[in-house]
Amino acid sequence: MRHDTLADVLSAIKNAERVGNKKCITPASSLVREVLKVMQKKGFIGVFEFIDDGRSGKFKVQLKNRVNDCNVIKPRYSVKLGEFEKWEKRFLPARGFGILLISTTKGVMTHEEANKERLGGKLLAYVF
Repeated sequence: MRHDTLADVLSAIKNAERVGNKKCITPASSLVREVLKVMQKKGFIGVFEFIDDGRSGKFKVQLKNRVNDCNVIKPRYSVKLGEFEKWEKRFLPARGFGILLISTTKGVMTHEEANKERLGGKLLAYVF
């Protein structure tokens, strides 16, 4: 039984990248799909596809060897507009290097997009 599917997905991606695999299979959920879309848009992963296994399904993710580290942020802190820099300093190695993934009322997006849209939300994960 899985308790945190997003954490399982990010660790599968990180571990597969570290050993040099070109693809990995991860559990699926709607939140995972949205996070993978953002990671794909930012160039951290290649294409991914849904595989229906009769239960909740899985994603087959193509890797690009661009992920140095990624992890979920627990607890899922609430972030107000203007507080992104504080969280960047805490979770990312340098300013402008990597992304924080935020769950907002307009969906999952990076901290930069949320700042442009003038939205706050909940911190989900970081990738760099």
